[in-house]
Amino acid sequence: MFDGLKEKLGRFSDEVEEDVDAEAETEDDAEADDSATADASAADADTSAAGDATGVVDEEAEAEADEAAAETEAAADADEEDEDDGGRGLGERAKILATGKTVIDEDDLQSHLDDLELALLSSDVEMSVAEEILDGVEANLVGETRRRLSSTGSMVRDALREALYDVISVGQFDFDERIAEADKPVVIVFTGVNGVGKTTTIAKLSRYLEERGFSSVLANGDTYRAGANEQLAKHAENLDRRIISHEQGSDPAAVLYDGVEYAEAHDIDVVLGDTAGRLHTSNDLMAQLEKIDRVLDPDMTLFVDEAVAGQDAVNRAREFNDAAEIDGAVLTKADADPQGGAAISIAHVTGKPILFLGTGQDYGDLEPFDPEEVVDRLIGEE
Repeated sequence: MFDGLKEKLGRFSDEVEEDVDAEAETEDDAEADDSATADASAADADTSAAGDATGVVDEEAEAEADEAAAETEAAADADEEDEDDGGRGLGERAKILATGKTVIDEDDLQSHLDDLELALLSSDVEMSVAEEILDGVEANLVGETRRRLSSTGSMVRDALREALYDVISVGQFDFDERIAEADKPVVIVFTGVNGVGKTTTIAKLSRYLEERGFSSVLANGDTYRAGANEQLAKHAENLDRRIISHEQGSDPAAVLYDGVEYAEAHDIDVVLGDTAGRLHTSNDLMAQLEKIDRVLDPDMTLFVDEAVAGQDAVNRAREFNDAAEIDGAVLTKADADPQGGAAISIAHVTGKPILFLGTGQDYGDLEPFDPEEVVDRLIGEE
C-alpha cells in the first residue's frame, strides 16, 4: 500500500542525509586545518619570545594595539556572518561544532525540497497539502542540529513524519469510542459518487461493528438505482442482518426513517443507511441529502471514494463537504493504491478525518485509519 510514495519519501530522506554528512566531513577538515594553523602560530610565538628579550615594552604595546584591531575586525565579520547565515554567526557555529553537532541550512535543503514537492504532486497529493508538508519539513529541519554520531536519516525522517502527521491527522476522532458513547441507535449515512464501493463498505462496517459488540440494521436509501435493493439484500443475507427497503423511486428519507424506527423497536445499536451515488452538481440528489439531514439528523455522514482515484477523490471530498457537510471519509481500494495522495490530502482539504481504509473484497477487509501507522508506513518505519 502506497509503495510508490514511500519510495519517493525514502529517496528524499536519503539524499538529505548524504548532503549533510558531506557537509559534516567538510567542517571536520576545516577544523583540523584551523587547529594545525593555530599550533604552528603558537610555536612561532614561543620561538620569537625566547629569542628576543629587548624592546619588550614597545612590542607589548604594539601587540595590544594589534589585538584590539583584530577584535574589532572579528566583531564586524561576525555581524556580517550573522546576516548571511540566518542569524548563526561564526561564534555560534563554533560553539555548535565544539559540541559535536552540525547545522542544516536552508540552502542545503532547497533543491531537495523542490524534488520532494514534485514527488508529492506526482503522487496525487493536493497542491495546498504538498505546500503544507514542505513548510513543515523546512521548519523542522532548517537550523536544526544533530549529533555527528547519530543517524542523519533518523532526524530527517522524524521531520518528515511530523510534517505528514500534521496534515493527515486533521479532525481525527476515535470512531469506536464515539459509537460506544452515543445515544442509540446511532445513525450513519453513506454518500459519494457511483461505483466507489459504498454498499460494500456498509456491509464491511456492519461486520466491523459486530466484532466490537454492536448490532446493526441496513437501510437502503438508494431508491434511485435499479438493483440497489438486491445488492444490499445480498450483503444482508450473507451477514444475517435485517434490511429495510422500499420500492425503487421511493423517498430515501422515508426508508432511512423506517430503519431508525426498526432499530428503536428492536434495540439495534446502529443504523447504516445507503444513499444513491451522485455528483455534487446533481441538484435533485443533493436535495435528497439535505432532506435526510432534516428528517433524521444523522450522527455521522461518511463520504466514500476510491483511494486509487487520487486527486479526483480529493476534489470530490471537498465538493461534497461544501455541498452537504460530511463527518469523515472512507477510502476503498487502498490496497491497490501505490500513491497515497488521497489518503494524505482528504483530511486536510475538508477538515474531516479519514476513518477507514478498504483493503480487499472480504467483509473483514476494513482497516481503521490510524494516522501514525500510515505515516510510519510511508517513511519506512513499520
